[in-house]
Amino acid sequence: QAQLVESGGGSVQPGGSLRLSCTPSGVFSLDYYAVGWFREAPGKGREVVSCISEDDGRINYADSVKGRFTISRDRAKDTVYLQMNSLRPEDTAVYHCAAADNCPMDAWQPVDYWGRGVRVTVSS
Repeated sequence: QAQLVESGGGSVQPGGSLRLSCTPSGVFSLDYYAVGWFREAPGKGREVVSCISEDDGRINYADSVKGRFTISRDRAKDTVYLQMNSLRPEDTAVYHCAAADNCPMDAWQPVDYWGRGVRVTVSS
């Protein structure tokens, strides 16, 4: 079944950086979709972290990550990235990417494609 594949997760100390990648695993291209990054942490529910529209003209960030995270798209590689800087313990979560029609995205809206997620752990 066609899905999205995330990579780049791991464990870092507070203040560190990670770059997550989202690529399609099937015969579709992210070129035709808005792509969002979501995160899920125990006891915190699901949060939309960031979203980039199909034409890259609209980008949204959650208030909790503004100024620290940057979403971008490389069409040649058919990949969407989430650069995460100045990481904090509260950023610890499983991060998923999703493809849908437009930004902004709601936490529980239907999406066309969803990834299984990567774990990000921020601790000293």
